Amino acid sequence: MERERTTAFSEACNAGEPAVAPDGKGDPFAWFASMLPNCLEYAKAAKAEGRPIVGITCEYTPRELIVAAGAVPVCLCGGSADTIPTAERDLPANLCPLVKSTYGYHAEKGNPLLEMADLLVVETTCDGKKKMYELMAESRPVHLLELPQKAEDDAAFEHWAGELRALVAVLAEKLGGSPSQDGIESAIRAMNRERSLRRDLAALMQSDAPPLTGRQLLDCRSIIAGVPVALEQYERTLDMLRAGEARGEMNSGVRVLMTGVPIVRGAERVVDIVEGAGGLVVCMENCTGVKPILDDVAEGTPDPMHAIAEKYFALPCSVMTPNERRQTTLRQLAEEYRPQCVIELIWQACLTYDVESFFIRRLAEEELGIPYLRIETDYSPSDSARIETRVQALFETVRGRSVAETRRG
Repeated sequence: MERERTTAFSEACNAGEPAVAPDGKGDPFAWFASMLPNCLEYAKAAKAEGRPIVGITCEYTPRELIVAAGAVPVCLCGGSADTIPTAERDLPANLCPLVKSTYGYHAEKGNPLLEMADLLVVETTCDGKKKMYELMAESRPVHLLELPQKAEDDAAFEHWAGELRALVAVLAEKLGGSPSQDGIESAIRAMNRERSLRRDLAALMQSDAPPLTGRQLLDCRSIIAGVPVALEQYERTLDMLRAGEARGEMNSGVRVLMTGVPIVRGAERVVDIVEGAGGLVVCMENCTGVKPILDDVAEGTPDPMHAIAEKYFALPCSVMTPNERRQTTLRQLAEEYRPQCVIELIWQACLTYDVESFFIRRLAEEELGIPYLRIETDYSPSDSARIETRVQALFETVRGRSVAETRRG
């Protein structure tokens, strides 16, 4: 099973035909299960119509600007362990697996969506990514967004706003499509709709008996933003679940709030371990969870570029310092989703999240009063048994507390 999941991205993208009709008729969960080949078909059709493909690798890159330029934004973060050995020919072995996997696809030319890309818009999220992009830029068109680091600094925000204005100019120069104000406002509305639908899906997990598992919710997302059929699938999934057609198999498990690094397609191993051990991931705070969809871009403002800059500047990523917004967000999510414990996932060599785990442990144990578990791993399944043992021990602690509280009550 592990082998099937790590190779799913490359196999699905290279399959050539979507496993489910691109019109999305039928079970929406089936559409999301075949999301990769469906997105590939969408990208091929867009390319044939003359729409450029723009690869992105971070939630800081505003999809609104890419859509407004008439292009298709595609997330290209690697989640496969299979491409890492190739990457390690050029990159250090003790680097983040997400960085290595992404570069491995580049080196092997193994991701057709990456090969179709007319431009890559990347960012200085971490030093590993930043230097890896230099290698990619030797053979691919790359534009680098310089992220600010001071979360509460006016000058940092102005610098960020300037970076986005420069991105608009690059999109016009490289792709021949200059985003107009009307086009940007239309793209803002479209992305706000997508975020709203995904928020509504996530909010279903606040129930005492959620209608789906955390892994199923994680799978309900598209790597291409603003795909009309994908938006229909979000709506149809919501209608189905609200009507009582539950898909959850473990909706009475230990309620888990997951935080930390993004869990990209193909790298869901730890989520599977957590839920296989009797947990239910009711909320994922990370970049592939609710973090990027909690806030919308303000609509109808005199300066939509400023509104976009504000929304993305506020992302509580560990690249920011101090990153107090992340703790504020976790407090809010803990109140809404009522977790019984916090599990923080850290990819190997992700130093910013690793150091920041000090604050998250303190928040969980001393302020929220719930157990905390830090898991550092990579894409290899070699430590799965050890992780499962630690997760089971965490859940025993949670259950022990519940029994004690019941007796006291």
